[in-house]
Amino acid sequence: PINGTLWVDGKGERVARDSTNVENALTSHNRFYPPTHGRPPKVRKFMPEIFVDADACPVKDEVIRVAERHGLMVHLVSDGGIRPQASPMIQVVVVAQGADAADDWIAEHIGAGDIAITNDIPLADRCLKKGAGAIQPNGRIFSPDSIGMAVATRDLMAGLRERGEISGGPPPFTKKDRSNFLQALETVIQARRRDK
Repeated sequence: PINGTLWVDGKGERVARDSTNVENALTSHNRFYPPTHGRPPKVRKFMPEIFVDADACPVKDEVIRVAERHGLMVHLVSDGGIRPQASPMIQVVVVAQGADAADDWIAEHIGAGDIAITNDIPLADRCLKKGAGAIQPNGRIFSPDSIGMAVATRDLMAGLRERGEISGGPPPFTKKDRSNFLQALETVIQARRRDK
């Protein structure tokens, strides 16, 4: 292939004009193709995408490192302040200012089999309902069985804070949390790929 070639996906939709972009194009438009050099592999494997609720997320670098090892697309979603990434597999998404803007973008674009990284329990609930996975930065993996209790606990704690019965925020992020997250992300990626 040469520069200027029009690349299309399996549905005939235009995805790239430059052969240097075809690897990213094939991955983002037909996610049964892992990163290739313009040629789909013989064995089709589902490739989950990772959606990061990136505002104040302490594990962005870890997500990128793991995703690059597996050849997965990452979407870093925030309302600004995230530096651009050189890799075509890392998409920085800047949304409008607003408490739920990043959450809404992730919930709209995430699909079944994808993975969300978020501390926001309502967002995790929305992602699970779409068939995606959800992990907190401390390594806690949400599931359809556990999310109901997580939402109820979150609402209870929010009510107690509003009434002034408790104060303070979450515990500080630790090295153990980071280690737990790396293990959890690897586990979920492998499970998502096996499920497909």
